[in-house]
Amino acid sequence: MTAGRAMVLRRVGGPLVAEARAVPEPGPGELLVEVAACGVCRTDLHILDGEVPARLPVVPGHEAVGRVVALGPGVEPGRNGVPETLAEGARVGIPWLGGACGACRFCRDGRENLCDAPVFTGCHRDGGYATHALADARFVLPLPDGLDDAHAAPLLCAGLIGWRALEAAGDAARLGLYGFGAAAHLVAQVAIWQGREVFAFTRPGDAAGQAFARRLGCSFAGSSDTSPPEPLDAAILFAPAGELVPRALAAVRKGGRVVCGGIHMSDIPTFPYALLWGERELRSVANLTRAHGHAFLAVAARAGLSPHVETLPLAEADTALSRLRAGQVEGALVLRP
Repeated sequence: MTAGRAMVLRRVGGPLVAEARAVPEPGPGELLVEVAACGVCRTDLHILDGEVPARLPVVPGHEAVGRVVALGPGVEPGRNGVPETLAEGARVGIPWLGGACGACRFCRDGRENLCDAPVFTGCHRDGGYATHALADARFVLPLPDGLDDAHAAPLLCAGLIGWRALEAAGDAARLGLYGFGAAAHLVAQVAIWQGREVFAFTRPGDAAGQAFARRLGCSFAGSSDTSPPEPLDAAILFAPAGELVPRALAAVRKGGRVVCGGIHMSDIPTFPYALLWGERELRSVANLTRAHGHAFLAVAARAGLSPHVETLPLAEADTALSRLRAGQVEGALVLRP
C-alpha cells in the first residue's frame, strides 16, 4: 500500500505530530480522496484546546478539497443520497458535517445540522490535514469549476457557516460583522453583492484588518469596542468572545438581530435587559446541512466570490494554527500536502 502523511492531534493542547500512514481503503459507503488542499479553521483551534470535544487521536481539518481516487463497496452515484456526479476523478469537498443518523427528529425534519448523533470531520473521524482522507460518500460536496483547490477550501466551513449566519440575519440592509477573519471576509463579499451595507469590527488596534475590510468594500471598519456610525439592522459575531454579545445588541436597532456564528464562545457577561428589549433577537447557528452546502456553492459561483488565501505546507500546520490564534491572517490559511 502506498504511504501517505498526516498531521495528528494526540492530546489536548498539541502539538500536532507528523506521521507516515498507509493510504486507507474505503469501506462500505465511503470514498477515498487524495487531498490537494485543506483550510485551517477556528474550530480546529477549539479542538486543539479541548473546547470542542474530539476523538483522540484525530487528524484535524474539515475544509478539504481533493479528487476521488476510490469508491467503497455499495457507493452508487445518484442513489441513497450519493451525489450523481460522484466518480473516480471527481473533485469534491469534505466539510464539517461528515455524517448524520438520519433517524432523529432533527434529521427527519430536514435539520441534520442538529442531528443527535452527528459525525464531524476532523473531530469524530479523521479529516483533511493529510495526503488522503476517507469520507462518507453521501456527505461530500461536488465542487464547481471556477476556483482552484486552495481557494475553494475555505468555502467548506468559513463560507458555509458564514452563509448560514447571513441567512439567519434576515434581510438586514445594514449588517455588522464582528471578527473579520476567514468567514467574515467571505460573508462581506456576498452581502455587498446582495446590495447590503457592511460594517466590519476587528480586534482593537488591528489597522491591517480594518484596511482589508475597506478594500473588500465595507462601508465602515473599526474596532469592536466602538459603536457603528449608525444603528445596524443585524450583526453577526464570528469572534469567539462572549463580551461582544452585549456590544452587538447595543449596536442594533429595535427589532434587530444578533447572530452568533461560532461553534464555541467564551461566557457571555450579564447585561441589562434594556439591550434585549425592543424586540431585539439573539440566536446562534450550528453546523450545516448538505442542502446548505449545495445552495451556498451555487451562490458563491454567481457572486464571483474571491477568497483571499495564503498557502502553507502541511508540515507547518502548527504554525498555521498559531498564526490563526494570534490573528496574523488576512483571509484564510490553507495547507497543501
